[in-house]
Amino acid sequence: MALFAFEHVTFRYPGAARAALCGVDLAVEPGQFVLMCGPSGCGKTTLLRHFKPTLAPHGAREGRILFEGEPLEEVPVREQVARVGFVMQDPDAQLVTDSVWHELAFVLESLGCDQRTMRLRVAEMASYFGIQHWFHRSVDTLSGGQKQLLNLASVMVARPEVLVLDEPTAQLDPLAASDFLAAVHKINRELGTTVIMSEHRLEEAYALADRVVVMDAGRIVIDGAPRVVAEELFRSESPIKAALPVPVRVCATVEGSRAAASASQATASASPKGNGQADAFASETPAAVGRLPLTVREGRAWLAAEVAAHPPTRRALPDDGAADAPPAPMAVELEDVWLRYERDGADVLKGTTLAVPEGSLFAVVGGNGTGKSTMLRALCGIARSYRGKITVLGHRLRDWKRTDLFHGGVALLPQDPQSLMAKKTVRDDLEEMLAHRGLSADQRAAALAEVVTAAEIEPLLNAHPFDLSGGELQRAALAKVLLSKPRLLLLDEPTKGLDAAFKERLASILRQLAARGATVLMVSHDVEFCASYADACALFFDGGIVATDDPRPFFASNSFYTTAASRMSRGLFDNAITAEDVVSLCLS
Repeated sequence: MALFAFEHVTFRYPGAARAALCGVDLAVEPGQFVLMCGPSGCGKTTLLRHFKPTLAPHGAREGRILFEGEPLEEVPVREQVARVGFVMQDPDAQLVTDSVWHELAFVLESLGCDQRTMRLRVAEMASYFGIQHWFHRSVDTLSGGQKQLLNLASVMVARPEVLVLDEPTAQLDPLAASDFLAAVHKINRELGTTVIMSEHRLEEAYALADRVVVMDAGRIVIDGAPRVVAEELFRSESPIKAALPVPVRVCATVEGSRAAASASQATASASPKGNGQADAFASETPAAVGRLPLTVREGRAWLAAEVAAHPPTRRALPDDGAADAPPAPMAVELEDVWLRYERDGADVLKGTTLAVPEGSLFAVVGGNGTGKSTMLRALCGIARSYRGKITVLGHRLRDWKRTDLFHGGVALLPQDPQSLMAKKTVRDDLEEMLAHRGLSADQRAAALAEVVTAAEIEPLLNAHPFDLSGGELQRAALAKVLLSKPRLLLLDEPTKGLDAAFKERLASILRQLAARGATVLMVSHDVEFCASYADACALFFDGGIVATDDPRPFFASNSFYTTAASRMSRGLFDNAITAEDVVSLCLS
């Protein structure tokens, strides 16, 4: 008997033009690790929330959801809480107490456990997840990775049979995300806990799963083992294939190109009538071979064999440095900036120094809690430094009038896009940005149409912002920020919740802004995005910038803060930091 069974489940939000879920049939067996993926707004979060009735969205539902053969809504609430755990995307959204130890005990207190049981389980979970060293700390002092690990531990303390996770690594840096996924994998393998997780960042999560479920427009379109699903995505030329791990994409592209070239040669040498063999070979992809590498380790082994079998003409790519280019004026300059939030608190910025050229796309990477977001807040005056000099768009920050600074000057897309949305519909939020600009009705309509098209949010205009998925909300907030026509755009985790297709669209938008002379300063954990599109990258550590360079030398020289393509090709190729780099060298 399946642990969970969805039978023809259809769900529609109140007032929605289309259903969020359309005839979903899904059975989850005990002990499985199920990974759900798909474009933003495809219904992943809506589906996951139906696994736990207390979190189920408001709306009209048809079909049945069974838990061990019993209708889920008939399972007692106490049993639901104890047996099904849920970890949300935002680490702060799930914390309910002020200290780590109390957070661990909260669920057990709610379930009415006795003191002895609580002490034993809390101690066991703290030790299992390595939390004992910060057991007595306030949750406010934890990094994003620590908060998410605490959320996982506080759910697991109830010993659930099912663990549901909704994009749990979206706000974690690469190292914290890797640690978190390792903990989830350990829970699944060692404790036998069933894991159902949605993710856009598939680089590490994909290989951990027993089964991958791909959704699109509220429907399940592919369901199977990870390699089988990857092969199917490439055969169908699905846009979702761009989100697959780098080893998968490199292998499929290289072998597909070689197969196509061989088929072309066979066709050219065949008789006019032919025998169909060339056409059959042309359609063959790595899917027919069934050996796509899923991990960096498997990718390195495949790449070593590929290089040995087909020696490339090049083994390195040149640095992208622009040493001979004339120096550009600076849009942002921080000189020895120090900042703390409380008079007696610890410094968050510690002598931060940074210069960002005008018209550039500048990326800052680094761990959770190092001060990156605080730096962005300091640049627009939301957080005030007590020492140092901040220059924005040619003027000292302290000399700017706030009305001038935020009208065509600086715009900030914060890490929590929900904080920007204050109206009942997305359209109202966007129109609010144009209300006091002195524009005619036609000018307002044209400006609105431009950002709506750019952010691809036409179907979302009449929706309440809080009803949107994480990726949809991110796009709506981006559109609102773009309406201010900023000369300096500050982005805090702009790719969070976005699918691979819209990441490419976002890069195009940012490139267009830079071409018009605007400057983009982006803080991001998405090293793949930064490597592909940034003009320069900097590493933020312990309250300051410790290194700045062009993307290729920056990521090629790093061991951990680097891309999967760099790790996969190191020692075989030099300066290859993206999947496209590795493919170009393989086929050179």
